[in-house]
Amino acid sequence: MKLWQKNTNTSEAVETFTVGNDREMDIHLAPFDIQGSLAHIKMLESIGLLTTEDWTVLSAELKKIYKEIESGSFLLEDGVEDIHSQVELLLTQRLGEVGKKIHSGRSRNDQVLVDLKLFFRSAIEHLVQNIYHLFQLLQSKSEEYKDNLLPGYTHLQLAMPSSFGLWLGAYAESLTDDVITLQSAYKVVNKNPLGSAAGYGSSFPLNRTFTTQLLGFENLNFNVVYAQMSRGKSERIVAQAISNVAATLNKLSMDCCLYMNQNFGFISFPDELTTGSSIMPHKKNPDVFELIRAKCNQLQALPNDVALLTTNLPSGYHRDFQLLKEYLFPAFITINSCIDMMHLMISNMKVKENLLSNEQYKYLFSVEEVNKLVLQGVPFRDAYKKVGLEIEEGKFEYSTLVNHTHEGSIGNLCTKQIAEMMQEATKAFSFETYHEAIRKLLA
Repeated sequence: MKLWQKNTNTSEAVETFTVGNDREMDIHLAPFDIQGSLAHIKMLESIGLLTTEDWTVLSAELKKIYKEIESGSFLLEDGVEDIHSQVELLLTQRLGEVGKKIHSGRSRNDQVLVDLKLFFRSAIEHLVQNIYHLFQLLQSKSEEYKDNLLPGYTHLQLAMPSSFGLWLGAYAESLTDDVITLQSAYKVVNKNPLGSAAGYGSSFPLNRTFTTQLLGFENLNFNVVYAQMSRGKSERIVAQAISNVAATLNKLSMDCCLYMNQNFGFISFPDELTTGSSIMPHKKNPDVFELIRAKCNQLQALPNDVALLTTNLPSGYHRDFQLLKEYLFPAFITINSCIDMMHLMISNMKVKENLLSNEQYKYLFSVEEVNKLVLQGVPFRDAYKKVGLEIEEGKFEYSTLVNHTHEGSIGNLCTKQIAEMMQEATKAFSFETYHEAIRKLLA
């Protein structure tokens, strides 16, 4: 079934090529297509394009289909082009002619747009919740290991003392900024395109503010041309936010691959969380971290993939947009699975104690010795030179005691302040606002 088909049949080759994987992708949109349709028909009833009787039976049947989707019994039938066609077909089969009235005042262009924005809104919420779960773990481990010193590196050369607490706390704060970028993506997708039709509006007196309220959107995409132009742009902004999270996980994964290497030996994991070799019986490979690293590298390419697919398109709808689903839908699955696996690994990580008592790390404390001289009144450059000469002459003496107390240093992790920033960032989404609207719509 095709909503646009008249008397001419499309070539099977053309149909196969143009539909592609869209049917599989559209299953992700099923519940959101129902939500959008419920809002649309309520608005049609409010402006007199549907009778109250028609609205009542359509609304009741849409809610039944929604329950079928939730139960897993909903399917796209063979020969049905997309989710929008399937829903309209079911309504027509079950209710007769009234089912055909559901599409008045809209196009599949704005229908898929509203489905996507509802999907992205929900997917971002799930991702934020998952990030927050990992954030809490990193903060907990940061506090647990705040007194366990760790070598710090610049240029992969020994630099200054760090700590496991400082290291893990850094990634917790990085996730805070990642959530802030997700806020921007959320604000972009939390705008209602419904009523833009094919991108040029409608001669019907549509009440777009009403559907905005019914769906719990923060605002409208007011200009109907821009509503269609937001396709591709919204995906690119969402992709960038996902890639930021991926970059954080990627760097943490790389650290873990290094730190569990025997030449470092800073951290270890239970045997059941590592893999072995078919020939070397001693191996404990960091496969989980390597795959997180690889998957997150792919996700960091996501904004570029989206941009290249859409960058040379003029205003208006183009079939190119269909392929964006194949990038974005799996991306949410991948980033969430990476977060889940990172949580599992960090939960079971053990750190090596008294690392810096080994003399190989003695030069980590050179700055400490310089600072001691400065505190005694020696100018910094003179103190630096004195300690440098002692190192060159093999006369360097040091203490492993450190006393870093300023904000964000080894002795003052600012865990509470970072937690407050994350709480502020997550509260800014106001997810409950749209939840309440959808609850009323489905009631």
